[in-house]
Amino acid sequence: MRSEVFFDTHPVFTLDEFHTVRVGTGAKLSTSKNLLAKQVASGRLVRVRRGLYATVPRGVSPDLVTVDPYLLARHLAPDAVVAYHAALQFFGKAYSVWSRFHYLTRDRRRTTVVQGAEFVPVQDPAPLRALEDRGGGVVVRLHAGGLVRVTSLERAMVDVLHEPERAGGWEEVWRSLEMIEYLDLDAVVTHALALGSALTVARVGLFLEQHAEVLMVEQGYFETLRGHAPRQARYLDATHTSGRLVHPWNLVVPEYVLERGWEEQG
Repeated sequence: MRSEVFFDTHPVFTLDEFHTVRVGTGAKLSTSKNLLAKQVASGRLVRVRRGLYATVPRGVSPDLVTVDPYLLARHLAPDAVVAYHAALQFFGKAYSVWSRFHYLTRDRRRTTVVQGAEFVPVQDPAPLRALEDRGGGVVVRLHAGGLVRVTSLERAMVDVLHEPERAGGWEEVWRSLEMIEYLDLDAVVTHALALGSALTVARVGLFLEQHAEVLMVEQGYFETLRGHAPRQARYLDATHTSGRLVHPWNLVVPEYVLERGWEEQG
């Protein structure tokens, strides 16, 4: 593939991706590096960080290029998957627009800041880490001229209930998830159980129960979740905020969440 064709079809890419395409020509890695350096100098590319590049659209100054954050997150690790609040935002289901993007990876990596946006790596949940498919619920979508690997809406829904701190807390989680009109409930229940957390199962059950009519949740789903809910009362989160004990989830839920107290403030 000619370099120009590659640039036109890869808005964000790594050195390894570019070199892999050129290996068929017998090119050396040093040759690929030099070619990319020349393209950066000419303004055809911008170097986002070591080994990572973005294509400059024709007629646009390199200084004015905004790198798409989802494509960027996708390329920050070979196995990166856009997740949590960033996944909800990708699908247009986030109540607030963030400049913080979490992505899943099996590797240990550091947080990266690019163009004012923060990219936070999160290791795959322990129960799923060794699975070849990483627990499923990972999809690839066309976006901004490239491909983004992102958790499905169903997995994102469970993930933010599993780790609400990665989605801004309960108000942001609830308001975001209430923007969802349809869910594959089989996928939701499967992922909730795969995480191996009774507390997460209870949180998922609580949310689905509150929104059973809108999401058309049949009783069979609740029965499955109830069988994996906590045996003893658990607080909704680590703050141990007092509230009402909600059966059958054995969950102590603050009135603020149960009554959607944020709506009164609005």
